[in-house]
Formats: sequence, structure tokens, C-alpha cells
Amino acid sequence: MSKVLSIEHVSKYYGAYTALSDVSLAVEKAQIFGLLGPNGAGKTSLIRIVNQITAPDAGSVLINGERLRPHHIQNVGYLPEERGLYRDMKVGEQALFFARLKGLSAAEARARVSHWFQRLGIQGWWHKKVQELSKGMAQKLQFAIAVLHSPALLILDEPFSGFDPINANRIKDEILELRDRGATVICSTHRMESVEAICDHVVLINQSRKILDGAVQTVKNQFKKHVYDVHLVPFEGMALQALTHFDYQERKDAPKYSGAYRVEVALKPKQSPNELLQALMQIGTVRSFEELLPTMDEVFIEAVKRDAHE
Repeated sequence: MSKVLSIEHVSKYYGAYTALSDVSLAVEKAQIFGLLGPNGAGKTSLIRIVNQITAPDAGSVLINGERLRPHHIQNVGYLPEERGLYRDMKVGEQALFFARLKGLSAAEARARVSHWFQRLGIQGWWHKKVQELSKGMAQKLQFAIAVLHSPALLILDEPFSGFDPINANRIKDEILELRDRGATVICSTHRMESVEAICDHVVLINQSRKILDGAVQTVKNQFKKHVYDVHLVPFEGMALQALTHFDYQERKDAPKYSGAYRVEVALKPKQSPNELLQALMQIGTVRSFEELLPTMDEVFIEAVKRDAHE
């Protein structure tokens, strides 16, 4: 795959404060890339550099292999966390204004705005003033403005903030479709369930440094604890105590059915999944056997905790 964005050894300082320290990462074409980190980790500083709002103090940024230049901004869409809308302007004229700033002709701007307003169900807002919109409504307008010029690189900072579940799901589907049509998306969010739902790859920044970088599934595997969720129906005369050489506990929150048990089993060092499965088959009928991977919430917390102790 080709690299749309390359960050190479970027550092950024604000006086004595280090916002970014020797950060490198690569974003591939048609990828949804999760940029994660605690508050103050350096995510916003990196986003501002890519958007050419500020410049790095060291290192370089490349778009499609070219050093970042002012003309690249025409092919970038940006949804900021702090919404950049003019409150006294009407919704339609504001969207047209931003479309023209991205280089679209008047006719093309109107066509693109109409298309996205129709797509997002906001065509009836054309003559409303921004100050009349709720937070979620303003967020939907800002998303339309960010994507209406069909950017190859789309940067979304907390894109689901302010949305109810229905609209959050709608925007999620739009992001996935943009990715499927070839757009590259950088998504910075604290909502780890959103990361699970849409991201292909994640980078985690903590205290200005990159501490985690990989595909979502790969990262989750790195933090797994070798715990298995088992549904088991013991043979007559057999009991769960036959698993004593494994570290197990019965799931009390799972209702029993037809004599079945739901058990979580954690493998000890040198124990293998095959060894556990063979033991279970000696005890009873295995209805399901699944390894439990950590959630992205758990990965985030554990990675930051480990970094604090290094």
C-alpha cells in the first residue's frame, strides 16, 4: 500500500514544554487511522502541524512522498474538535463559503453542498443561522463542510462528539464509505468503542511520545491475557473441579441452561489452548470455546500504565 502521510521524527516545543518528541508514523491510502492518547499527549499538536496551522521544530511531514507545502491543504478535509463555524451566518451560505475556499467553482460548490445536505438530511437547514443549531446539528454541518470537496486525506478530531446514537451511527457509516471509496481518514477520539468500530490501524501517543503503533487486531493480540470463555456441559458425575490445574472461575452473571456452565479460564505459563481444550473434552461437551481479547479501552489504559512505569 502507498503512504498518503508520513510523519518523520517530528518534534514540537512551546517554550520549555515538549508537545511532541521524535514522533514517526505512516498512514496508508484508504485506511482509517486512529490517533489516540490521553488529554495533553500531543495529538492536537500533530494535527495542527499536518493542517499547516503550525510547523514542526524538527523532523518532516510528507504527503504522498512530497514535503508538506501550502497547496496540499486543498486536498485535506479537517473537522476540528473546537467547531470553526460563524454563528451569524446562515447554514447554506457558510457551507458555500468554505467550499469556495477549497477551490470549487460557484456551480460545483452549490452542487456539492446540496448533495451532502441531502445525504445527511439537513437540506431544510439552508436558511437557519448557525446560532440556532444544537451541538449535534452544528457537528453534522461541520462534517459536511469537511468532506464536500472530496479530500483525499480527511482529519477528524472527536467526530462523534455531541451526537445521539442514531446520528453517531450515521456518521460512522459515512466515514466507512469514504474509506471504501479511497479516502484516507485520521480519526482522533477518546471513544474507544468508535475505534473498535471503524479503525484499521492505531497509534497511541503519551506525554509527547509514540508508545504504540499497529493494526487494531495486532495491538489487541499484544495485550491479550490468554483468557478463554467456555460454555461447557459436564458429563454425568463430572464437575468443574476437574479443571483444578487451570486458573478458572464460573461466570455467575451467565444463566445456566440444560446443565451448562459458562467459565472463564486463564492459561498459566507454558499451558496451551490445545491442552485446555483437551481437558475440557474429558469433562464434558464443549458448546463454545473463544479467546477473550482486550477491548481498546483496556489496551489504552494498560499501555499508558506500562509507559508510566518504564
